[in-house]
Amino acid sequence: SESANDYMQQEDDWDRDMLLDPAWEKQQRKTFTAWCNSHLRKAGTQIENIEEDFRDGLKLMLLLEVISGERLAKPERGKMRVHKISNVNKALDFIASKGVKLVSIGAEEIVDGNAKMTLGMIWTIILRFAIQDISVEETSAKEGLLLWCQRKTAPYKNVNIQNFHISWKDGLGFCALIHRHRPELIDYGKLRKDDPMTNLNTAFDVAEKYLDIPKMLDAEDIVSTLRPDEKAIMTYVSCYYHAFSGKQKCVRVGPENKFKINGHFHSSESLLEWIRRTIPWLENRVPENTMQAMQQKLEDFRDYRRLHKPPKVQEKCQLEINFNTLQTKLRLSNRPAFMPSEGKMVSDISSAWGSLEGAEKGYEEWLLNEIRRLERLDHLAEKFRQKAAIHEAWTDGKEEMLQQKDYETASLSDIKALLKKHEAFESDLAAHQDRVEQIAAIAQELNELEYYDSPSVNARCQQICDQWDSLGVLTQKRSEALQRTEKLLETIDQLYLEFAKRAAPFNNWMEGAMEDLQDTFIVHTIEEIQGLSTAHEQFKATLPEADKERQAILGIHNEIAKIVQTYHVNMAGTNPYTTINPQEINAKWDKVRQLVPQRDQALIEEHARQQNNERLRRQFANQANVIGPWIQTKMEEIGRISIEMHGTLEDQLTHLRQYEKSIVNYKPKIDQLEGDHQLIQEALIFDNKHTNYTMEHIRVGWEQLLTTIARTINEIENQILTRDAKGISQDQMNEFRASFNHFDRKRTGMMDAEDFRACLISMGYNMGEAEFARIMSIVDPNRLGVITFQAFIDFMSRETADTDTADQVMTSFKVLAGDKNYILADELRRELPPDQAEYCIARMTPYTGPDAVPGALDYMSFSTALYGESDL
Repeated sequence: SESANDYMQQEDDWDRDMLLDPAWEKQQRKTFTAWCNSHLRKAGTQIENIEEDFRDGLKLMLLLEVISGERLAKPERGKMRVHKISNVNKALDFIASKGVKLVSIGAEEIVDGNAKMTLGMIWTIILRFAIQDISVEETSAKEGLLLWCQRKTAPYKNVNIQNFHISWKDGLGFCALIHRHRPELIDYGKLRKDDPMTNLNTAFDVAEKYLDIPKMLDAEDIVSTLRPDEKAIMTYVSCYYHAFSGKQKCVRVGPENKFKINGHFHSSESLLEWIRRTIPWLENRVPENTMQAMQQKLEDFRDYRRLHKPPKVQEKCQLEINFNTLQTKLRLSNRPAFMPSEGKMVSDISSAWGSLEGAEKGYEEWLLNEIRRLERLDHLAEKFRQKAAIHEAWTDGKEEMLQQKDYETASLSDIKALLKKHEAFESDLAAHQDRVEQIAAIAQELNELEYYDSPSVNARCQQICDQWDSLGVLTQKRSEALQRTEKLLETIDQLYLEFAKRAAPFNNWMEGAMEDLQDTFIVHTIEEIQGLSTAHEQFKATLPEADKERQAILGIHNEIAKIVQTYHVNMAGTNPYTTINPQEINAKWDKVRQLVPQRDQALIEEHARQQNNERLRRQFANQANVIGPWIQTKMEEIGRISIEMHGTLEDQLTHLRQYEKSIVNYKPKIDQLEGDHQLIQEALIFDNKHTNYTMEHIRVGWEQLLTTIARTINEIENQILTRDAKGISQDQMNEFRASFNHFDRKRTGMMDAEDFRACLISMGYNMGEAEFARIMSIVDPNRLGVITFQAFIDFMSRETADTDTADQVMTSFKVLAGDKNYILADELRRELPPDQAEYCIARMTPYTGPDAVPGALDYMSFSTALYGESDL
């Protein structure tokens, strides 16, 4: 192997090459990429960009495994930088383990895509695995390869190989190598040294087509550059070496057995036998069913490449070396060339070896394809199992669920909820359609890829598809059943609602009717009972229409029952909108029908009773309307007799006693009225529109009449006694009566305290509250608040007996008149209360004295006449 110093020298050459001709990078990139792909294609992959595709280390490790036949450490599959650096380091460590000292090449530069470092690393790999083990006549590696080229092209006059750059520009060196080993592929005699483009293209095309050497450079790349890149040319030429002399290193041959022909025969027979046994094994394309079995085949093949083939390669190289050395020695010794027996010539061995490598190449590709196929099959089978398991888990219990008859006992709200749930299930079912289709597609692909367990896959897939079809049918049936039930229940619900809307007011009407028909009526007039009878007749007139409504309501219920019976609907409950039922409606209707004649009879009886009551009212009213006014008239007449001043007191007394006799004679009519009133009370009659008089009014009026006539007679008798005892004249009595009547404003025959005060002031009394209280104690000793005419007469009789009274009155008037002998009406109205002033004005005579003025009144004559001191 090359030493570290050699490698460092190559690095220096590398930098110098770059400075001399920048085209080197393009040539190396193209050549190294093709060289890498020639090996990576054995693993079923390739690269496009050499500095980018090796950055994660994965294809770099794969390349080393292919060209070395050895397993590297397990790569990191992550995409992080640390994972990439780890993979590249594993590759670099492997290279270093092969005795190569890497200088200035680190994993970071490769991961970062450094083109120079990446190309340097690939050149190191090419140098180690494609060039370093070349050995020709005591020379190795680069020198060995150069010597091999010189030896192979020596017979060609226009070819002079001295290096790996300009010696190859005309293309004849490449053509000579091909013609030397495969003369039938190139007509070398027609080639011209001055046509390098044709020469190069001819060599490259033939090598690619017949020798399985990929085209690593373009003719333009070599012709157009001043100095072709040495490393690119070396790489390309090494492929020719391995194509013609074997791909592994050739070991040096010791001199001790160079001339042993028997050894050559034995070795060639052994090698050919091994090739004959190995080719059928490599040509066996019967696939295994499992990944494990195919991986074992791959391991066996790698063992073949790593353990069994290398010794045979060495053996083949040794045979060729021994044969060539033998021929050289024989020729130098002027001895005839050695001719192996038929079938054991070097060309036979090379041909058999070519067949072996052809079979090997196809076998490796087949293994990789089969492994990829099984990987795909295993992946698909696992995917099939996972999707099938998920689908089967989802479908578990779905058929039983879809076959449930829960809708038969459900309410309308329950049915709507079940429909929503079923719609959600249908959406879920539709979503799972893709999974079923995926399962079927995977099963189809497994069949197309000839999966060994396809029968079980097909059976499981068929079961899933059959179940899926069954679920579709059951889903449709349940949907139809739910929709049908919903429609029936909606119809029933509408009928329930209509029943409730019509039954509720009808029920209220019946309850109101029963209440009215059983109501205990209380009437007091015949008009009221006639009103009740009219209303009852109007109610009876509505009964036919009410019966029609009842029949219509019952018809709704019958329609519901018909639907339930016809469609076998299992009703879960009663009408949700009402508690009223047909039985209740019929029972109440029968009750109404029973109460109607009972009400008829009660109204007839009450009408007869009210007719009798009306007769009693009229009978009582006819008498009361006569008696009441009669009593009132008599009361008024008695009042007038007691107030008016017609005739003497004796005449008034006689007249009053005649009235008393007529009143007493009227008593039988009062008694008769009492009898009629007793009948009214027994009939519980409380009002009578025919009269405003009640028996109580009549009784009170009658008692007042008797009391009044008796009191009036007594007053007249007392007046007569007073008159006679005090010697009061009739005129004075009349004057007293006139004054009393004037100030009896309420016309009750009595004055109250204020009336009496006004009367006293009009008569000239000038008194305070104490004096008035003293007088009141005389005229009203019982403190009743009223003064009778008798008390007034007694008071006035005592006052007239006092002679100073007239002078006092005159003095009072004189003061009011301002010391004049007369007084004016305006002065009286100004100084006295209105009623007193008007009394004095009415009683005073005109003043006729010498100082009289118009409207003057004589207050002196008035005062004297008031107390009996004047004839006036």
